[in-house]
Amino acid sequence: MRTTQWTGWAALAGGAVLCAIGWYGISGERFAERQLPYLASCTIPGAALIVAGAILLARGEQGVAADRVAELHRLLVTVDEARPPEPAEATTAPDDRLVTVPEGTMYHRADCPLAADGRGGPIAPEAAGALSPCPICAPPPPSS
Repeated sequence: MRTTQWTGWAALAGGAVLCAIGWYGISGERFAERQLPYLASCTIPGAALIVAGAILLARGEQGVAADRVAELHRLLVTVDEARPPEPAEATTAPDDRLVTVPEGTMYHRADCPLAADGRGGPIAPEAAGALSPCPICAPPPPSS
């Protein structure tokens, strides 16, 4: 364990002991003016130590996680720099064939993702006027 974690656990333990002493001292006094010294000298500092210990433990865990993320980033950057660049993809012209899906209300380009599942077929000439164009692939109007 790191020093920060040990310090956090020690602060938590010390704060818990101070809160217990303060509670025990306050519970033995009947009047509020005699309880205030226990509150001021044990309970409030004990609560502050508990909060400080929790913060130290949380920061210690973040430090371990940050170190792991930095190591992973270093490994990924090293691998990316060692790999040769990939060739650029060749641009292909869009497929202008128009298709429709069974019981569909729109016509699509043949390469549209909405009709690419293999169910698309050519547009029937009598149905061409009743179909609307797909808003995703924006096909040209069907020719009669």
